[in-house]
Amino acid sequence: NLLFTPCTLSKPAGICSGISCNSRNVKSIVCAHTAASIASTRGARSGAELLKQQGPPQTNHLPKLEHLRDSLFDTGAAMASAAAPAEGGPSAPVLPVKGERNVLITSALPYVNNVPHLGNLIGCVLSADCYARYCRSRGYNTLYVCGTDEYGTATETKAREDGVTCQQICDKYHAIHAEIYKWFDISFDIFGRTPTDHQTRIVQEIFETIRENGFVEEQEMEQLYSTGLNKFLADRYVVGTCPKCGYEDARGDQCDKCTNMLNPTDLINPRCKATGTQPVLRTTRHMFLDLPQLSPQLQEWIDATSALGGWTSNGLKVTQAWMRDGLKQRCITRDLEWGVPVPVPGFENKVFYVWFDACIGYVSITACYTDEWKQWWQNPEDVQLVQFMGKDNVPFHTIVFPAVLLGTRQPWTKMRDISVTEYLNYEDDKFSKSNGIGVFGDNAKDTNIPVDVWRYYLLSNRPEVQDTDFRWSDLQAKNNGELLNNFGNFINRVMKFIADKFDGRIPDGSAEAGQEAVNRLGAALQPIVAAYLQAMEARKLRDGAFHALAASREGNAFFQDEKLWEVLKTDPDRCGALICACAGLVALLAGLIQPYMPSTSARIAAQLGVSEADVALRRTEALVATPHKIIPAGHQIGVPEPLFRTITTEEVESLRERFKGSQTERARKELAGLSVGKKGKGKGGKGGGKGADPDAPVDVSRLNLLVGTVTAVKQHEAADSLYVEDIDVGEETPRVVVSGLVKFKSVEQMLGARVVVVANMKPTALRGVRSHAMLLCASSPDGSKVEFVEPPAGAANGTRVAVEGFPGEPDEVLNPKKKVFEAVQPDLLTSEELVACYKGQPLRTPEGVCTVKSIAGGTIR
Repeated sequence: NLLFTPCTLSKPAGICSGISCNSRNVKSIVCAHTAASIASTRGARSGAELLKQQGPPQTNHLPKLEHLRDSLFDTGAAMASAAAPAEGGPSAPVLPVKGERNVLITSALPYVNNVPHLGNLIGCVLSADCYARYCRSRGYNTLYVCGTDEYGTATETKAREDGVTCQQICDKYHAIHAEIYKWFDISFDIFGRTPTDHQTRIVQEIFETIRENGFVEEQEMEQLYSTGLNKFLADRYVVGTCPKCGYEDARGDQCDKCTNMLNPTDLINPRCKATGTQPVLRTTRHMFLDLPQLSPQLQEWIDATSALGGWTSNGLKVTQAWMRDGLKQRCITRDLEWGVPVPVPGFENKVFYVWFDACIGYVSITACYTDEWKQWWQNPEDVQLVQFMGKDNVPFHTIVFPAVLLGTRQPWTKMRDISVTEYLNYEDDKFSKSNGIGVFGDNAKDTNIPVDVWRYYLLSNRPEVQDTDFRWSDLQAKNNGELLNNFGNFINRVMKFIADKFDGRIPDGSAEAGQEAVNRLGAALQPIVAAYLQAMEARKLRDGAFHALAASREGNAFFQDEKLWEVLKTDPDRCGALICACAGLVALLAGLIQPYMPSTSARIAAQLGVSEADVALRRTEALVATPHKIIPAGHQIGVPEPLFRTITTEEVESLRERFKGSQTERARKELAGLSVGKKGKGKGGKGGGKGADPDAPVDVSRLNLLVGTVTAVKQHEAADSLYVEDIDVGEETPRVVVSGLVKFKSVEQMLGARVVVVANMKPTALRGVRSHAMLLCASSPDGSKVEFVEPPAGAANGTRVAVEGFPGEPDEVLNPKKKVFEAVQPDLLTSEELVACYKGQPLRTPEGVCTVKSIAGGTIR
């Protein structure tokens, strides 16, 4: 539905800025200049094809169609969508294409009883957005579906508390959610709602089908009844003590502390949430899903699907535990007013349980998006369904929802890949919507921290394997260290160099004198980009962010090592080839970072003077080995400008103080006239840097961990259990190290081993030989096996091993009296993925993570 018309602005093809439009919502007139940029893969195959269909522009000043089609950048071939959230759906809906990769992405539907906090965002919506943007940038046919989950007990409870109707409370919070996700630049294809006619129709049809197939039973049961409310109590109207873990405020459907599923009658000392009184047991009738009968085919599906490798380990563990314990019949109806009606005589005052119909919301929201929704949801041969969620939502997506779909005996598209997060904690506390703890989505935009910094921080700190912590100091360190000093520094240096030294035009990159260096850069980038693509395909978004930043570190090293400012004076042609390759890397970086920081990627493209499609991965990834060929000679760049700013310690302290306590406490302080956003002066503060400060926090940054190679090894002359090794750690002479590895490693295994050493231990004499470092090894839980902590391939001797989130400098020499290593060591462990970690964060070099060969869950010392 695109009508291309002449433009009155006389600008080169592809950079007309006369009209702004959403690339997936274009329903009106747009100029021919922007056709290649705004025509997404949603309809025609390329912008050039659309232009050909439309015919040439009818004004003299516009370039010819051939110029657009064969312009400096093959925009049509590089088409990728990275639009902002759609409002009401695109004019040409995304549909699967036979023979292409069709990816259907869902994120767990956020519930509308409160404002989402940062833990909710990274748990599903933001993570799914990052992956959806990546898929589009690779050219995959991608549909990202989400919406608010609005039915159920929590809505009725909140509406009663606020004195409004359920519809009013849902309207209010749906708008809040939509606004927050819009600010966070979430690129839904549709962000819908569950209270729709489509939801009612599809839920009831599925229910009737599985009932006809014999997988639903009507049963009489005892249920808690409130005499005060004169009604049966749905599970979330009941609270009490969890029989599993003893948590005193567990809900009637699930314990928030141990995450075990419950029935209201399981609770110890149950009480009505609305009145606080103790309910009584009475008899009623409900519908039950016969999960035991569905269990064999469900287990077969779980085995076959998880074997494809697309399930995160935490998601698989939860699922296996449920299946191992044996499935029980689950009640799928509730005594509520707000929900999908149960289409059975005698059930007029009951609705479906929200976790029976909530997952069906993905389907009904898609049906609101397109009448051809079955092309996505009943097309298992051509569609890959990828679902994102927090760990508490796993059973409903891997047990209940697929069991329901299997029970229909219809060809539904079922989940193939699942990405499950652990919890994001807040400054030694737990994010909590109910208690108002942490930073909430509507707070973030008031911090004066750009949205892309928030996105990058949350995604690079994503709790993929175990819980992670949000810390203001860590956000500051990532912004100032990784984004400003690394990523932004390289791009700004390159763009300013081209603007100042080459009049803003890309020089010729083919000079023979510069090809060897350019080829080295391409060779260095290839494994980094390959690792990035592998991580993103596996939805390891933290690793993807790390590899994107590794590419910019490579660029900084190249710019510095080649000394372009000096080469310019002696060999301008060679300098031209080098800076052309750097400009190509800038374009590559814009594509790599786009899923994480879309507006930053767009700003980089603008500074390069190209469209966002020109820097999409589907174009640039093929040219990684030849970065000087990514942007052609003679191209005029835009205006360079810094991408990031410094976040000061004063800002961080102010924000930490501002968001301390719960929302209720903060509101109380504001009402009392207290200055929440300022820190008082005086002694006792915890500010100050690490490194040389002897009172700095004790963490892994205090250790000087270096990559090394064992170059010589011999038996200790005075101790049969000790080796004496020479370890090259990049210094003038090797370090002499004494280690007790004789019973675990042969001399042959020791010699040439790539290792990590603690290089700032105080030298100590062991049986007459002075040891100048400590070699890090992992040991199995029973102590029977010991393995080296191995640095990643390509890490040079002397490379520092660090941990993200702990940016301090190491002590010059660890003071034995302070027992720093002894304090740090208990948190040095190996993960199930055989990665060496500190507090769950990998030990890293720019080349990758440190690993062990086979010991999972081992201690490192």
